[in-house]
Amino acid sequence: MADHRDEPLVLGIETSCDETGVGIVHGTTLLADAVASSVDEHARFGGVVPEVASRAHLEAMVATIERALTDAGVKARDLDGIAVTAGPGLAGALLVGVTAAKAYAYALGKPLYGVNHLASHICVDQLEHGRLPEPTMALLVSGGHSSLLLSSDITSDVRPLGATIDDAAGEAFDKIARVLQLGFPGGPVIDRLAREGDPEAIAFPRGLTGPRDAAYDFSFSGLKTAVARWIEAKRAAGEEIPVRDVAASFQEAVVDVLTRKAVRACKDEGVDHLMIGGGVAANSRLRALAEERCERAGIRLRVPRPGLCTDNGAMVAALGAEMVARNRAASDWQLSADSSLPVTETHVPGDAHLHPHPHSHAHSHDHVHETAKDNLYS
Repeated sequence: MADHRDEPLVLGIETSCDETGVGIVHGTTLLADAVASSVDEHARFGGVVPEVASRAHLEAMVATIERALTDAGVKARDLDGIAVTAGPGLAGALLVGVTAAKAYAYALGKPLYGVNHLASHICVDQLEHGRLPEPTMALLVSGGHSSLLLSSDITSDVRPLGATIDDAAGEAFDKIARVLQLGFPGGPVIDRLAREGDPEAIAFPRGLTGPRDAAYDFSFSGLKTAVARWIEAKRAAGEEIPVRDVAASFQEAVVDVLTRKAVRACKDEGVDHLMIGGGVAANSRLRALAEERCERAGIRLRVPRPGLCTDNGAMVAALGAEMVARNRAASDWQLSADSSLPVTETHVPGDAHLHPHPHSHAHSHDHVHETAKDNLYS
């Protein structure tokens, strides 16, 4: 295995929602990104069911960790640390990941890092485009979050500029897909249908874009209601619903607001680049419009490939590696899941003396750690 004394080797665990993600990174190099999704189990309910998600994480955890170690070609004893999403997210789902990370870290004698889900979404871009500029402007868009964040240090300083005041963008996609009877999740199918529709066919509203509205906050509840009522009116009149045009017009309203506010934030804060992350960042129209507007404004756009935008363990490992590299305090064994962990808390530190330095494990303990690891896998 490559020498990683200067580049930390970290395993990350992500269980904030319905994806069991385990990633392994060596510095800013991605070695493994194993994911077990329970999305099909939630589809019949039209959305994520917390108890179903928690049970799915529990069943998938050990196998997904083993797969990641195999894919990366590393041994658990070679890790410099284990990182895990401590929040925000679904409480029960988070608890499964945190408990697993604590068990592995304790058995292997490795430092534990409880990190923030949103900060991880920003940090994952390092795995594709290299070190993040400081400060970094980030637009995070997912099923649970629509946020504009400014970070001068991804391990210790993330400042929220704006956030959704009601429905997040991804949530709105899911709800409109349900109204259109397109199934769950709604983002991918609306994106696909919108490519064949007219984005100017229907003038749907742009929330919070008036001169007196909050500059960086988002609201998609009114848009969602307007689209639903338009569809209901057509159905009540016995008219056929132009699904592709509805999808395109709705999607355009969402990405118009997101990109407009993100570019404005960059200009106002004097930041010449924009990073977009979160599950909705996989949307093709969001990417295209952001690129168009950033190029016009002289802003450099950074968007990870779609597989790194959705929830994954690689993003958690990436932030964990930064914690190790910058000598941030590890979490202690009292680490717990926090479903409402604020983005300003990029990680949950503890008493440093409870953990040995990640690069100074005594080799005399390797046999004990390996025995404990074998017990965990049995």
